[in-house]
Amino acid sequence: MTPPEIGPEITRTETDTKGRYVLTLEGHVAELTYSRLGKASIIIDHTEVADALRGRGAGVALVERAIMDARAEGRKVVPLCPFAKAQIGRHPDWQDVV
Repeated sequence: MTPPEIGPEITRTETDTKGRYVLTLEGHVAELTYSRLGKASIIIDHTEVADALRGRGAGVALVERAIMDARAEGRKVVPLCPFAKAQIGRHPDWQDVV
């Protein structure tokens, strides 16, 4: 479902308590941060997209990646971030991890 104009890889870093996804395109950055709730859940707490990337699907791509990773890892997602919460609400196929 990632829009075709978002071609670059999304990188992920994670510590024992926090994590971050970063998408860089044409020198501009979009990021999604989360906190870990033990091994079973994450709280998406912030999504930020550079103005130059707005409207190009960068934020949605980050939320989608977080959802896909959570699904693959058997985690649940708590969308505290308003943007992530809205996007998850628009995608019924993501509800299994919420």
